[in-house]
Amino acid sequence: MNIALIGYGKMGKEIEAIARERGHTISLIIDISNPHELTQENLSKVDVAIEFTIPTTAYTNYITCFKAQVPVVSGTTGWLDKYDKLVSECSNYSSGFFYASNFSLGVNLFFELNKKLAKLMNPFPEYDVAMEEIHHTQKLDAPSGTAITLAEGIIQEIERKKQWKLQEFSNESDFQIVAKRLGKVPGTHTITYDSEVDSIEISHTAKSRKGFALGAVLAAEFMKEKKGIFGMKDLLGI
Repeated sequence: MNIALIGYGKMGKEIEAIARERGHTISLIIDISNPHELTQENLSKVDVAIEFTIPTTAYTNYITCFKAQVPVVSGTTGWLDKYDKLVSECSNYSSGFFYASNFSLGVNLFFELNKKLAKLMNPFPEYDVAMEEIHHTQKLDAPSGTAITLAEGIIQEIERKKQWKLQEFSNESDFQIVAKRLGKVPGTHTITYDSEVDSIEISHTAKSRKGFALGAVLAAEFMKEKKGIFGMKDLLGI
């Protein structure tokens, strides 16, 4: 399979290594030095694009790929205010799009565990719930896309929580997310249910980027010649 890598930072290089190990060809690499090379002509050589860039450029990259009839796998976070428009454009161009806030198998299992625990905790208001997420200092967005997905899962199940808030805590209907940026931490998410008598805590800690990169390559394999909107639940059959 011929792959375009849009975004060639640490994650892009990890994806490249795993893709080559699995027998794929990297036919096009786009980074901050050559964005002008993301053209329909160059994209005509690829089967699927894997996009890990920044929120301000991601949406334009998606549309460029759609116009070239190249399905996109993206892990860029922070652009979801345009998601509904993206879905419409994907349909207009009869293209394919696979999005995940996190491509790790373990994290996606953690998403499901998080929702199940939240459902169990809903009848017990004596337990308040909050989240701490820690990432490396080069991560630009906060909270992380993974943290937002976890927060949405909790808000969906716990009736007393209405919206998430970053850092601040205004009232009991807020779900607080504390975001920290430290050193080279790949990613840690900890959810705590705390009462006067005890605490319940679940946590996921990434040890390296390899789990994320492998998931992105598996998603690219899944998306070859596909049209429509997909995510990790489709890939993993959850």
